[in-house]
Amino acid sequence: MCKYNVLRKGEKKCTRFRPLSFEVPKPLFPVAGVPMLQHHIEACAKVPNMKEILLMGFYQPNEELNRFLLNAQQEFKISIRYLQEYAALGTGGGIYHFRDQIVSGSPEAFFVMNADVCSAFPLEEMLSFQKEHGEPNSFVILGTTANRKQSMNYGCIVENEETNEVLHYVEKPSTFVSDIINCGIYLFSPDIFQHIGGVFQKNQEEMLLEESTNGWHRAEAIRLEQDVFTALAGQGKLYVYKTLGFWSQIKSAGSAIYASRLYLNQYHKTHPERLATNKKGGPKISGNVYIHPTANIDPTATLGPNVSIGTGVTISAGVRVRESIVLHGANLQDHCCVLNSIVGWDSTVGKWARVEGTPSDPNPNDPLAKMDSETLSSLRSVA
Repeated sequence: MCKYNVLRKGEKKCTRFRPLSFEVPKPLFPVAGVPMLQHHIEACAKVPNMKEILLMGFYQPNEELNRFLLNAQQEFKISIRYLQEYAALGTGGGIYHFRDQIVSGSPEAFFVMNADVCSAFPLEEMLSFQKEHGEPNSFVILGTTANRKQSMNYGCIVENEETNEVLHYVEKPSTFVSDIINCGIYLFSPDIFQHIGGVFQKNQEEMLLEESTNGWHRAEAIRLEQDVFTALAGQGKLYVYKTLGFWSQIKSAGSAIYASRLYLNQYHKTHPERLATNKKGGPKISGNVYIHPTANIDPTATLGPNVSIGTGVTISAGVRVRESIVLHGANLQDHCCVLNSIVGWDSTVGKWARVEGTPSDPNPNDPLAKMDSETLSSLRSVA
């Protein structure tokens, strides 16, 4: 039996994703036509013997979140629940706080996935890898390879090249440690709670030495990466499965554009029905494009590559859109041009206007390059 827990990371502030996260919680922001979190859920639902999906975070549930959960349960025929943390507890504290919910039903294993990652999600491969490596109760980190400079912006993994055991783990080191980085997707057995519990007890003991009004919260605020993985490395319990598939973080508006490109390209294999095609009387489609059925698009418009058009969007004559996400209710008037941008909800781009953001893709000449921190044009209302 497997349970999946999708951790919703960084919801309290999400400052790098503003102003987009003012309208919807970041995990529900549409990437390649569907909420960011739906890509995770679709991957989970494909794994045999999946029993339940738990979403965890500090975000206050609202009507939009509840509607998303209801629709997802109906579409994927699986139980999906949201568990709200009383405070931001970190990547380890959240699952430890709700450990009784996770182990109910006696699962053999469960996945933990950060919500702000874009991936092919090789979950079944990770399960097979776990069975072939180490003990049945070993833990697996999904890893990928980055270039030397960028690797220092992530959790770095030193592995035994023969066994794939994690020998050393350092979160965002100041000097080069390894080009294998942590993807924020993990496969655990319930034994992981013994190790997280050890950190919790240590935190409690340290709190007793301090006068603090929020000691319990501080004791439960646990980071999987720094507090747990660093201690587990080299003990024969932690392994890394290196993926050759695509992976990227989604920390800002610019990285959402790049993630949309990766998912749109994956649709050729997973959801070809989501990709628009050139049809008589329709707009010109160049490359991978998603168009919501409720969008109204003039046949003289040109869209693509890497374009996602949301619900109720109006695109008028002669409009050109490339490398962009156009959100619900936006109005792109005659002959405007939108490049490398996110057009906000119910925004208007006026006639003959040109809106162009700065491309922020990884270096195309470096196959190991990842996203850097960047800014990107995000429109609220343009007349």
